[in-house]
Amino acid sequence: MARKYLGDTIDIHAGGQDLTFPHHENEIAQSEAGNGTSFANYWMHNGYINIDNEKMSKSLGNFVLAHELIKKHDPKVVRFFMLSVHYRHPINFNDSLLDSAKNSYDRIENALTNLNHRKEASVNLATDNHKWLAEIEKLNQQFEKEMDDDFNTANAIAVMFDLVKEANLYLNEDHTHTEVIDAFLKTLTNWLDVLGIPRIAEQELLDDEIDALIQKRIDARKNKEFATADQIREDLKARNIILEDTPQGTRWKRGG
Repeated sequence: MARKYLGDTIDIHAGGQDLTFPHHENEIAQSEAGNGTSFANYWMHNGYINIDNEKMSKSLGNFVLAHELIKKHDPKVVRFFMLSVHYRHPINFNDSLLDSAKNSYDRIENALTNLNHRKEASVNLATDNHKWLAEIEKLNQQFEKEMDDDFNTANAIAVMFDLVKEANLYLNEDHTHTEVIDAFLKTLTNWLDVLGIPRIAEQELLDDEIDALIQKRIDARKNKEFATADQIREDLKARNIILEDTPQGTRWKRGG
C-alpha cells in the first residue's frame, strides 16, 4: 500500500516511540528487501502523552478526547501547549498546565494588540530604526535555526518570547516608527503561521457597534461623565472586550 500511494521511498515516516521496534524495523526490513532501496528518508518518533505524569492509555481510562478538550480550552492554546515541548519528548498534560500555557500565549497576543495600537499613534520620530530592525532579523534567523533543528518548536517558542520582550521594550520608547512596528508584527504573525496557530485579524475583533461604544466611552470621559463611561466599560466586558486606558489612548483586547 505504501509503495502504491507513496512510491518506493517515503520522505517522512512518523509514529509513536513505542512503534520503533518491532513495527517500524519490520517495515524497513520488508520494504527494503522488496524494493531494494531506502524505505524512508526521515523518521519522526513522538514522545508519549502523560496525564498527570502517567502514560495515557485506553486500559487506564485516563485519555482525553479532542472534541471534549476544545470545549474547555481554546484550540490555539492547546496547539501552543503541545508545541512547547519537543515532539520527541514526552509531554505531561493537565488543566493546570493548559491554563499556564494560555497565560503564556496571551503574552504574545497582548504584544500584537499593543503593537497595532501603537502603530496607529506612531508619528515616526524615532531615528534608531536600524538597531531594532537588526535585532528583529537576528531573532528571525535564530527562530529558523531552531525550526531547522529537527522541528525544535520548544526552542523556537523561547525565541518568540525574546521577540515579545524586545517589542515591549520598543513600545516603552518615547518615539516609535511604523517601519519597526510593522517588522515586529510581520515577524510574530509569520512565526505563528509557521507553528500553525492562526490569529484573528485585528479588524475582525470589533464590530461597528462595539467600536462605536468605545468611542462613546472616550467622549463620556472627556465630558467627565464617569458613570456613563464605567457602564460602557462593563457592557464591553460582557462582550468579552477588555479595555485598558493608557497615555497613548484606550486599548482593547479580547478576554480569555
